[in-house]
This record gives sequence, structure tokens and C-alpha cells, in this order.
Amino acid sequence: MSLSPSSSPAPAPAPPVSPAYAERLGLPWWYWLAGLGLTGLFAAELWLGADGWRSWVPFTLLLPATVAALWWLGRIRVAVVDGELRVDDARLPVRFVADAIPLDAAGRREVLGVGSDPLAFVVQRPWVGGAVQVVLNDAADPTPFWVVSSRRPVELAAAIMAVRDAG
Repeated sequence: MSLSPSSSPAPAPAPPVSPAYAERLGLPWWYWLAGLGLTGLFAAELWLGADGWRSWVPFTLLLPATVAALWWLGRIRVAVVDGELRVDDARLPVRFVADAIPLDAAGRREVLGVGSDPLAFVVQRPWVGGAVQVVLNDAADPTPFWVVSSRRPVELAAAIMAVRDAG
């Protein structure tokens, strides 16, 4: 017996859409090694032969704080899914994309250099060499373009354009 007033069955939920592109801008392994090594060295300097609680407090506070900070730095995700470019919590419907241009390190430096537009939306990570410049076509938005770091800028630009052209 159904408590629903309608006699038709409930529609099945839509199957999850796999992203056309997905990437996490995590830190290289050697950033983790260097960060934890330097933190351990700093904690040892603070300890410096102290006894009692002063011997373990620097290690129990600084090492977890460093792990949290390194995780936070590498938390950004870039994805093209459901007709949107998603960069962390920012979302751009691909219908507003005029062009997506893959950039190497020199191209990124040029786009973000002295002549850069201050209204551009930029998510740049210095440990990621490439980027994509996404030129916008939205008269209501003062943002002229997005610049998003990517380890695979050609694939990201192609995914953005493919989703835009398909939709």
C-alpha cells in the first residue's frame, strides 16, 4: 500500500555522470618530504633537550599542523562535468566559454604577467607548470577570462570545448 497520492511510480534517479575531465592539483611528493623534514628539524630545535612535556609538545603540534597545511595546499580539484567547469568551489557553465587555450609555463607567465587583466579569475598553483586560459563570452559578467592551472592543459581545453560543443 502506497502513501503517495499519485499512482505512478517514482522516477528512477539519473545515473551519475562521469566527468569529461577531472584532476586534483596536489603537491609533488618532495614538497611533503621537505615540509615534514623541515618541520621535524624545527620541532627538534624547539625541544633542544628539554624534559617533561616540553620534549613532546613541539612534535605533537607542529607535525600535524604541517600535514594539514600541505593537504590544504593540494586540495584544489579541476573538473568538467554536468556542463560546467568546476575549479574548487567555483563553477562556470560552459555555454559562456568562447575559447579555451592551453598554456605552457611561458604562456602562463605572459597571461599572468604585467599586462594581466585585474578582473580575471585565477587559480594558479606554482608547482603545476601548465594552465588553461578560458575566454568568456558573457556580457553580464565583467570577468574577461579564467586562468586555471592544470598538469594536462591540452586535455582540459579539449574537454571544455567538447562539452560546450555537445551542449
